[in-house]
Amino acid sequence: MNTRALSGILLASFSFFLFSLQDASVKWLVAALPVWQVLFVRSVTIFAICAAIGRGPGLRRASTSPILKPMLVRNLLLLAAWLSYYTAARDLGLAELTTLYYASPIVTTLLAVPLLREVVPPSRWVAVVTGFVGVLIACNIFTNGVGISLPVYLALQAAVFWGVATILLRKTALEETTLVQMIISSGFLMLFTGVVAPFVWQSLDLASFALIVGTGVFAGVAQYALFEGMRRAEVSLLAPFEYTSLIWGFVLGFLIWNEVPGVNVFVGAAMIISAGLIIVAAERLGQKNMQTTTEA
Repeated sequence: MNTRALSGILLASFSFFLFSLQDASVKWLVAALPVWQVLFVRSVTIFAICAAIGRGPGLRRASTSPILKPMLVRNLLLLAAWLSYYTAARDLGLAELTTLYYASPIVTTLLAVPLLREVVPPSRWVAVVTGFVGVLIACNIFTNGVGISLPVYLALQAAVFWGVATILLRKTALEETTLVQMIISSGFLMLFTGVVAPFVWQSLDLASFALIVGTGVFAGVAQYALFEGMRRAEVSLLAPFEYTSLIWGFVLGFLIWNEVPGVNVFVGAAMIISAGLIIVAAERLGQKNMQTTTEA
């Protein structure tokens, strides 16, 4: 595996950890606050940070960027995904919700072939399937099962939206700087959520306000790491590593809500980690074979 691809994996994995922190914060917040309000303050925070860094030149470049249209579509998909996901969260248990969300890496890998013209080797398919089976075991779906209902449909819909949005991110990541992409992304989401937020707004105490702003900071750093990761490695290479956020989810669940993972969680986590190791091993083997062929 070359250094660029490895750095992409590390950046993406770090972003998935931060997104797990974001999800834990949002889960805590939406118990008392409207989703629209939380997403609006989050977007304002990210936009303010990016605007402070990029200043005038960054804002001007963002306003004339050639990726404005695809980023508009991507952010509409993201907004739809978040609304679907957090609406489903009101009725689904954590295990069901998490499992359904993790259909997203499979969607991403499937779409990477026709839309990005990526050649997905068998090792990546094995890693994606291994990771998803690990998710099923960790969430105990084989025992409890998942019924088809509106919340289940919404969670699956969110996974599809996220998968397509990831593909669009890869297409735009190579055409514009990360900072400009973040300015455009957070700006669009700030506008979208700002239309509804005033009508559902609730007063915030200092602790809630600090938590929402902190969520925006987590999300901003996570976005930067993910965008940079997408610039350095193929989508189908990074997709299996998204499963690592499940492990962080259970860790945060234990630390915050005192949720104690069962044996099935540890078995599933081992399979999820194995999915990432399959990718690393296969890429390293492929690199060595390539070097051997070149030397011969």
